[in-house]
Amino acid sequence: MKLIRFGEIGKEKPGVLIGEKRYDVSSIVTDFNESFFEENGLEKLQKALESNPTLPEVDANVRLGSPVARPSKIICIGLNYVDHCKETGAPIPTEPIIFFKSTTSLCGPDDDVIIPKNSVKTDWEVELAFVVGKKASYVEEAEALDYVAGYALLNDYSEREFQIERGGQWAKGKGCDTFAPLGPFLATKDEVKDVDNLSMWLSVNGKKYQDSNTLNLVFKIPFLVHYLSQFMTLLPGDIISTGTPPGVGLGIKPDPIYLKAGDVVELGIEGLGTSKQTAVAYKK
Repeated sequence: MKLIRFGEIGKEKPGVLIGEKRYDVSSIVTDFNESFFEENGLEKLQKALESNPTLPEVDANVRLGSPVARPSKIICIGLNYVDHCKETGAPIPTEPIIFFKSTTSLCGPDDDVIIPKNSVKTDWEVELAFVVGKKASYVEEAEALDYVAGYALLNDYSEREFQIERGGQWAKGKGCDTFAPLGPFLATKDEVKDVDNLSMWLSVNGKKYQDSNTLNLVFKIPFLVHYLSQFMTLLPGDIISTGTPPGVGLGIKPDPIYLKAGDVVELGIEGLGTSKQTAVAYKK
């Protein structure tokens, strides 16, 4: 299945994408949230769809929101591509680097990205994200994929001055509003043939800056589930973003490039769709 949420901000309804058409499943489930995943909602929804119910079609022009309702946490993995480590001058990690994005950074795949107040270094990062399907604590790596509900495209926007130059941890530059557009859909595991071999790309104003493949991940998804679950309980619906390949604005030589109002960012991952954000200046 491919899960979507559609409608106005804060009023999204659950739906599914079948072929190129969108359908409203709010008569079957309330939302794609922690309770949905915890209560085996994926299997129940699949069975309901197989019974061929008559579902309302959703117009293609209706806004898409994040395919997952606000989760308990958004966990990100830093420096998880070898070439990205090299472009930023950082050593290749021997263990995953973990940071958090605020849940208020989550937004729809095609929503505008708001350049924060006083920002001069807003940057882009195409990433493969996965969603936790059931409560996970001290999970063995061999069983880790049993805890994954599905996969989605995420742009891990970052304000580099806030992140690097303002002291403290990375979260300052990672959790700004609209800094985690997710989707267009959440693909269940059966929809993705080989999650360890997916092409991924990102362009700004039509120029491609990132062009890579999930083959190049330092730490793969099963290990990340195992590793994270040693330090915290992962709850159903939690989003984990696995890191970005080279080609971020910070790494461009000789002079980094950062987003300005009016810039258009487009990105995609094989089998997980594409998204598009227009940068806009912060307004009170």
